Amino acid sequence: MMAEAVRTCHVVQERDSREVEFTRERVTELLARGSFFWLDLERPSEDDFEILRDVFGFHPLAVEDSEQFDQRAKLDDYDDFVFLVVYGASPDDDRLVEVHCFYSDRFLLTVHHDDTPAFAEIRRRYQQREDAIDQPSLLLYRIVDGLVDSFFPILGDFDDRIDELEEAIFQRATDAQLQEIFRMKRLLVGMRKAVSPQRDTFASLMGRIGELPGLAEEDERYFRDVYDHLIRISDMIDSYRDLLTSAMDVYLSTVSNRLNAVMKQLAVIATIFLPLSWLTGFFGQNFGWLVGEIGHWEAFVGVGVGTELVALGILLVYFKRRGWF
Repeated sequence: MMAEAVRTCHVVQERDSREVEFTRERVTELLARGSFFWLDLERPSEDDFEILRDVFGFHPLAVEDSEQFDQRAKLDDYDDFVFLVVYGASPDDDRLVEVHCFYSDRFLLTVHHDDTPAFAEIRRRYQQREDAIDQPSLLLYRIVDGLVDSFFPILGDFDDRIDELEEAIFQRATDAQLQEIFRMKRLLVGMRKAVSPQRDTFASLMGRIGELPGLAEEDERYFRDVYDHLIRISDMIDSYRDLLTSAMDVYLSTVSNRLNAVMKQLAVIATIFLPLSWLTGFFGQNFGWLVGEIGHWEAFVGVGVGTELVALGILLVYFKRRGWF
């Protein structure tokens, strides 16, 4: 029977940043040191949540919320710690990463399932520091701010792609462009569902930051900056949704104009062949005079072709004056 693989997590403490085994003994040792640490746990298992309950002593409701991902962005105060659900951007299918944060004056624990590129840069910064984590609230701010700011590059790519789509639609509209527009709109709707509650959460914190565990009133200026970024991101998402709607209108107008051009060509062809149909029906009738007077093929061809040429010339002059070609 194969032994179960050892779970690892990333720990930043004092001047050290490393990967360690996520076990009860290791967590107990970190807590016993008494210095502030940041523990980043990726793709937790059921056993990992048991450690959160038993060793960290988190409230069962907070652990239950952390077990169920796809949560609404929020902040819950549990007296000795706060539970924070924050969203950032990630280059995956839904472009979102959900991070659950347990924060107190002794530690910061982050739990997530998706990759978080923003965390790698933060860990690199703290690796280069000579001093310990002397301001835990600033670390929390940098993590939240890194997640929020990760939306800007993704939205910048949306802006460039929308411009490219509009130019391509003007040149030639295709079904693939319409499918991409719908796909981008769905992604923006998902981002809006994540960003809007997050913006409202940080708006509700203004004026009461000092009441939360491990935070002081002077920390409000940092989280006000996060709130400003969330407002900008929310406005950008709404603007890009409007631009995609405009691009869809351009696509539909282009397709409609192309259909009108095809119908115009078909109308011209039908009009040209209308005299042919009339002459065919006329000469197919048994008029005694025609049968008696037109007795050889030269006369028949002369009358038929001559009549067609005259009718065609009249139609061409008429179409040209109308500007149909």
